[in-house]
Amino acid sequence: MANYNIISDIGDALVRLLREGMVPDIIPNSEGIGVCHPSDRGDISLGITLYDMKRNNDIDPKEIPIGSDKMQAPSFFLDLYYMITAYSSSDIKFRSLEEAKMIGRAMQLLEGNPVMKPELYGKVFENMHFLPRIEMLDLDNEEKHRIWNIPDQPYKLSVFYKVYPVEIESEKIREITRVKETDFVFGQLGDRNGV
Repeated sequence: MANYNIISDIGDALVRLLREGMVPDIIPNSEGIGVCHPSDRGDISLGITLYDMKRNNDIDPKEIPIGSDKMQAPSFFLDLYYMITAYSSSDIKFRSLEEAKMIGRAMQLLEGNPVMKPELYGKVFENMHFLPRIEMLDLDNEEKHRIWNIPDQPYKLSVFYKVYPVEIESEKIREITRVKETDFVFGQLGDRNGV
């Protein structure tokens, strides 16, 4: 289970995976890969943008017992949506090829590691009941352009992924009273019914 930090932890985990697989062969230094918004990316060459979050309704969460006298309210689950965009600063003759190479390698890494296992993505994923999965989205051009939606900046080739289910545990805990003793009355059925 995880608290609200899991949203930023997933962004960090994606950045780490891409840095390990792309620096220095594709992108010269690790600072060239990061979480950013396309309109405010600084020196980033490969940007990861969290552009949407939705409640995941595929999981029916249950209350969790804590000791013998408390119950924790059910967790809630999210689907996180990411856009990954390459920004080459190469000469214009080579820019498209450079960006295609970055996007291709990023897709290869994410497709090769589709489950956020702790040994690859970090200790934050160790005690989770549901390990988040990474799935490429098949969006049409109109949807991609709508997500991009940056005035005065033409759409750049991007790939889109969903990370799900992302669990956020509840802080709500309630006290419960357990049955401590039971009183049984024995008799014949006929006596009870007045027969």
